[in-house]
Amino acid sequence: MYEFDWSSIPGALPLLGKGLLVTLEVTLTAIVVGIGWGTLLAVARLSSNRLLSFLAAGYVNLFRSVPLVMVILWFYLIVPQALKGLFGQDIGDIRLVSALVAFALFEAAYYSEIIRAGIQSVPKGQVAAGLALGLTPGQTMRLVVLPQAFRNMIPLLLTQAIILFQDTSLVYVIGLSDFFGTAYKVGDRDGRLVELLLFAGAAYFVICFTVSRLVKHLQARFIK
Repeated sequence: MYEFDWSSIPGALPLLGKGLLVTLEVTLTAIVVGIGWGTLLAVARLSSNRLLSFLAAGYVNLFRSVPLVMVILWFYLIVPQALKGLFGQDIGDIRLVSALVAFALFEAAYYSEIIRAGIQSVPKGQVAAGLALGLTPGQTMRLVVLPQAFRNMIPLLLTQAIILFQDTSLVYVIGLSDFFGTAYKVGDRDGRLVELLLFAGAAYFVICFTVSRLVKHLQARFIK
């Protein structure tokens, strides 16, 4: 019968802390860039310009049709060459840079669909009222539609953030030492892989459960 030994976990906490910082860096970067780029994609998809709408739809459908792990590997192979071509030398930890680019562009496709639905949830009368007050279509979108849309979308955006946080564990395929990857390496080194993976799983559960409770609170507050 397997005998659990948790004694290696206290000594591994500093390394796990560094790994968690990498996970949070990837997550937060993907959220900020993903929402910003996703908003532009959503507006483009709803644009009356058919070419712009077609290109935005193509981008979204492409990334939503490809497994995330494949996107990570794509950018791990592409980004180093692109940076070397632009700057003539490697830039920092290329694994981290590749992961940041891959997650940001991938998540933008998913955030775009959430934001597009949020924009469409705003009554058309609000748009008509903005135009009647003399606002341009762009000002109406920025000052009237988007604030209301984001208010409706907060729970869905946070739910996607939880999924994103969990998905960051996939960076192990390029050897990046995030929280999960660090736990695996330490467990393998100390011969306590089961204990470290159980500890990592418990940490993911606590963080995701806490944020999910926040999502439920926001749903009760903003969506009535």
